[in-house]
Amino acid sequence: MKQVVHIIRKNEIEKEYVEMLHLELDYELATLHDAVVGKDDKQVEKSKTRLTEIHSELETFNAFA
Repeated sequence: MKQVVHIIRKNEIEKEYVEMLHLELDYELATLHDAVVGKDDKQVEKSKTRLTEIHSELETFNAFA
């Protein structure tokens, strides 16, 4: 029974983390847009790097399925 509870808690934590990543993805896309419009090359690169990291994390959790 303890294992089942542990698995359920783990799944809930992963679900919350994926939701947080989706929110961060939206935020970073908005930041990228602002940087492109404002021609801020440094911020564009930072945003692209973070978006790549978020994408990798989402792939780890199969959040695109």
